[in-house]
Amino acid sequence: MPTARFPLSLSCLSCLCVLIGMAGCAQVPEPQPLPQSQSAVPDAAQDRIQLQRQAAAWDAAIVRKDRAAIEANMAPDFRQIDARGTVEDFRHFVDGLLDPRLTIDPYPVEEFEIRLLGADVALLSGRTAMTGRFDGKPWRTQYRYIDVESSESVKSALRRGLQGGAA
Repeated sequence: MPTARFPLSLSCLSCLCVLIGMAGCAQVPEPQPLPQSQSAVPDAAQDRIQLQRQAAAWDAAIVRKDRAAIEANMAPDFRQIDARGTVEDFRHFVDGLLDPRLTIDPYPVEEFEIRLLGADVALLSGRTAMTGRFDGKPWRTQYRYIDVESSESVKSALRRGLQGGAA
């Protein structure tokens, strides 16, 4: 089936991701609880668990179109570069996701990886095939993504309750 074309405001679908952690409703395995004997988990392991949960909550928020949860996970200076090279900002990206004509199906993430770069920065990456409908017409896209997370962005999102937002 050929890929449908979308208005430029929704071109983010073809690359919906330079800064999105695609993991959540996205069937990335939930981190397993640690045995009681390992309650003092190293910081890196805790960071990975926290980042995985944040990514899962973000994806769930996108599928259910939860503006508050989507925006809570984004820095005010958010930038995304779509497949055409267009740079989208915070408002344009969120408005595109929340377009009433757009439906995004829950999606799997493959090759999900978290790379911790020192104490303050992490790269979250993966590959996904996304489907849905726009104005009643089915669409499908595949892409790879990479998100850049800072320790402050993770702490800030968790303070705003994003972690508990996954449904």
